[in-house]
Amino acid sequence: MILPQKAIQYDRYEFHKWEHHHAETIVETPVSLTVNGKVWITFMCTPVNLEALSVGFLYNEGLIPGMNDVVDVRLCEHGDNVDVWLNHDLEQPTNWRRTSGCTGGVTAVDLLAKPNISLGENRLKVKPEAIMDLVEKLFESQELYRDTGGVHTSALSDGEKVLVAADDIGRHNTLDKIAGLCMMKNIWPENRILITTGRISSEMLQKAAQLDAPILISRTSPSSLSIEMAERYGITLIGYARKHRFNVYSNGQRVGL
Repeated sequence: MILPQKAIQYDRYEFHKWEHHHAETIVETPVSLTVNGKVWITFMCTPVNLEALSVGFLYNEGLIPGMNDVVDVRLCEHGDNVDVWLNHDLEQPTNWRRTSGCTGGVTAVDLLAKPNISLGENRLKVKPEAIMDLVEKLFESQELYRDTGGVHTSALSDGEKVLVAADDIGRHNTLDKIAGLCMMKNIWPENRILITTGRISSEMLQKAAQLDAPILISRTSPSSLSIEMAERYGITLIGYARKHRFNVYSNGQRVGL
């Protein structure tokens, strides 16, 4: 089994002197996804919650509607392949596209097409203070980051507490893991708010829409395309969220703007 962190040694030069240190770093490793006995793609990811990553990826790609389609999902003994068996045939997409996701994400979703999801009618509202409180709760859930650094964390909240959290070296992988954990644990709150440490790119926005989350909060910046997509999907997009401030890029009515 592959562990998510690895012991390392390094030398630091500081204040005109050298120091030798022992620490742990985040693991990045290839893990293949096999669907109905056929290898589809290889994730570059952090080896934790890999079963959730696999079924969540299929869900966020719009290829399966939920766990009712899944007969079995299991990680191989070496930890480098996840087998997903469905109760029906599923044709592998032929138009995988490389995304801007760190570690090289892929998607078969046409991110420029007219969306078939609209969250504009969702009436969820939160106070600005609640946004900043959720960012603090995200930081509190970052156990792996505190041990190693260099890892993204995303969380799903109902507006009051963190229900599910996931870590990965790839920010897009964290939202696939969130989807998979929700599917496997049957956690689907009526109010859904996503909080992430990662930059909001187009594929992050698409995954948030697939998860029916009308509010997406990031510690960092959105891309121009993600802002355009947030307007089309009806998602409240918030960036640069800190303890005492945040920026609203679309649909600010949900936070009292």
